[in-house]
Amino acid sequence: MSGCEGCRGAAEPFELAMAYQPIVDVRTGDVWAYEALVRGIHGESAAEVLARVTPQARYAFDQQCRVAAITHAVAAGILDTGARLSINFLPNAVYSPVACIQLTLKTAAAVGFPTKRLIFEFTENEEMTDTGHVANIIDTYRRMGFATALDDFGAGHAGLSLLARLQTDIVKLDMELIRNIDTSMPRRMIVEGLLGMFARMGITVLAEGIETPGEYETLRAMGVRYMQGYLLARPALMALPRPVLPPASASAAVAA
Repeated sequence: MSGCEGCRGAAEPFELAMAYQPIVDVRTGDVWAYEALVRGIHGESAAEVLARVTPQARYAFDQQCRVAAITHAVAAGILDTGARLSINFLPNAVYSPVACIQLTLKTAAAVGFPTKRLIFEFTENEEMTDTGHVANIIDTYRRMGFATALDDFGAGHAGLSLLARLQTDIVKLDMELIRNIDTSMPRRMIVEGLLGMFARMGITVLAEGIETPGEYETLRAMGVRYMQGYLLARPALMALPRPVLPPASASAAVAA
């Protein structure tokens, strides 16, 4: 898209809804943030919804998702919590970070959601050809008080080479690194190395895709504080689910 044409919002609205999944601070059991996940109005998956978005409609879709994420979270009661709100966005849909954030700011102001509680996650699965543009988005958002997150780290293009060029506040470890980590020494060694590196860089680490008590206990023993996954809570359509932490085993209690 040339210019910030989508900022004028002429496109027809998409039929979409939002599901929310908690990101849990496992040290306290509190919800640290809710991630807003796009769905169809009948609960269709994000993949089904995204498959209908053409390149020409990316901006309008991105803007509508941001508005829906904020308004529906407030309607569901997020203001009664201290949780942040994590919104997925498409870097290639943003022409000017300042100009194209205005609708997000207006929406947050209209419903009384503090913008300092917003997190923006990268969801672009394709290789980024203009990392300078993406770095500018990150820097602009940081100056405006938003946090940014690099999603799916360790899968596809979201790896060390991208991190060397783009330093976000948060990195989300992909579920492929997490799966069966309790029984996989290579995965444990890789994650241990990443945790040390991120600590030195001042980056917050979040593990996603937690599905078993073994994965949960292993990651907690390794020092991972923030987790997300079906074991703790599944996404809920237009609602904010409360997580349930698995009971600590004797080994996990000692490690903690």
